[in-house]
Amino acid sequence: MSPRRLRTALTTLALVTAGLVTLPAATPAPPAAPTSAHLRAAAPDWSVAVVDSTMARYTPSTIGGWSYPVGLYLYGQYLTYRRTHDARYLTYIKNYVDRFVKSDGSIDQSFNSLDSMQAGRLLVILHHETGQDRYRKAAKKILDRLAGYPRTADGGFWHADSSARAHQLWSDGVYMVNPFLVEYGKEFGDSAYTDDEAAKQLYVYGSHLQVSNGLLRHAYDESKSASWADPQTGLAPEHWCRAVGWYSMAIVNVLDALPANHPRRAQLLGIFRKLAAGLEKYQDPATGRWFQVIDKGGRSGNWTETSCSSMFTYALSRGAQQHYLDPHYADVARRGYQGVLAKLSTGPDGRTDLADISVGTNVGDYAYYIARTRATNDFHGLGAFLIMNEQLRGD
Repeated sequence: MSPRRLRTALTTLALVTAGLVTLPAATPAPPAAPTSAHLRAAAPDWSVAVVDSTMARYTPSTIGGWSYPVGLYLYGQYLTYRRTHDARYLTYIKNYVDRFVKSDGSIDQSFNSLDSMQAGRLLVILHHETGQDRYRKAAKKILDRLAGYPRTADGGFWHADSSARAHQLWSDGVYMVNPFLVEYGKEFGDSAYTDDEAAKQLYVYGSHLQVSNGLLRHAYDESKSASWADPQTGLAPEHWCRAVGWYSMAIVNVLDALPANHPRRAQLLGIFRKLAAGLEKYQDPATGRWFQVIDKGGRSGNWTETSCSSMFTYALSRGAQQHYLDPHYADVARRGYQGVLAKLSTGPDGRTDLADISVGTNVGDYAYYIARTRATNDFHGLGAFLIMNEQLRGD
């Protein structure tokens, strides 16, 4: 320091000591920008909140019978268990399943529709978690039933073994049985059959139901005799969002299971990529969600539906993560995720509420779909939300 600067500093110090001058306050450093880790830590664990809220509302005995909506929800609860290791979640699932599966492995279900098979995933899960052979025996009943299950001429499983559903393929159906198939094969060493069957079903369904805009129609009737079927194509008239959502999740689950050299892998990737492009095109730019009738968002009465929005968000995120899709679909999924989170709230009782979920739905026309009840906390929506949230919560 120069003599001049030294004299100035000493003079200033003397004046400060005498109280005759005050040094200016130091300018505070700007706060550090929150990192993504900080933001994740601050965000609620919505999966835990939804599961705890649902377990508070229902016991394993009152949650409902053997059904695909309950099976879907409990699969989402299992995903939450796998991350949190909260033993209550697995015990709850086991207590539900044990209402139907006896100690000798018998299960009092006829499995005469694809819908009745979806909860079979829980049997595979419980065998994996407990090693109890009764769950394998019960799951094998579904596999044996499929061996004689009715099919279209090109091998697609009918939606149900009944005159009302004969010869029909519904987009919903692929999720009811194909994730179960590949998971059964992995757990019990039978993947050669189960992977081939699941891949074939997705291809057959996709070849009939997917149209030029990339989306799938709700259903196809090989006989062209259903009241809703186009007399030339056999297709249903509309793209109902949750039907397409079921297919989108199923194709991801099956692609995850198939070996890289599986002969149908390229076919399934082609269907999925065309579907993803259609979903991106019809995503509502205002909310990030998708409409009940996907491609008619501008029509009167249409509304954005939460369960399908969760399903599409999951499938696009997982597809980008696994390199089935272009990386930009991760951004499409993030918009969908924020849109679904906007439909989740916490009530005065501290429990979560998830709104605008379509109740179970038949095949119909535009007026039928948009008039469906918009439920809160319906299991279709809760299950789809948990699957989506476990995929994206750390993104």
